[in-house]
Amino acid sequence: MPGFAAVPVALALYAGLMTAPSPAPAAAVSSAAGCRAGPAGCYDLYTYGYTLGLHPFTEPDAVRRQLTDHFWLFPVSGGCAGRIRAGARCELLGGNPVEVEYIGDDLFQINTLPGHQLGRGMHIRFAFSRTLGFHTMTVRAWQDRPTDCTGEVFCNGVNRAFAWVTWQVLARTLYVTAYAA
Repeated sequence: MPGFAAVPVALALYAGLMTAPSPAPAAAVSSAAGCRAGPAGCYDLYTYGYTLGLHPFTEPDAVRRQLTDHFWLFPVSGGCAGRIRAGARCELLGGNPVEVEYIGDDLFQINTLPGHQLGRGMHIRFAFSRTLGFHTMTVRAWQDRPTDCTGEVFCNGVNRAFAWVTWQVLARTLYVTAYAA
């Protein structure tokens, strides 16, 4: 079959493309109302997509459960090391307090609290999906209001780079542990 040899190459290209960050431009918006529900009307920080590999028999909700039921897999879990629930408050590594805002079938969302080194009111949503057996994780972050860092090119760049690397570590972890989900 001459066309069959092209399938692994196409799959490798697809996987390679999915590991690259896809930063969304920061949008300064005037209203912080409703920021908990999503980034519309808030200060958009970034959106990154990561491949979690080929897991044709695993549903996206199983991958989300794998992470929220075993939160020690999270690269900065700190004092949140077990099963997390919506409304739970804990400190991530470095004494950074967060609240688990929402856990859905194929996503969960945290919110930074006062005392967090990135400031309060930063929402980070982790969404899981599957297409043709390939799982992806999309991480999107936004803020309720501007901070000292908002609009600062260097500060925003450092924060985005740190986030990309941190969530890349999480994606690599889930790439392996999704087999157990």
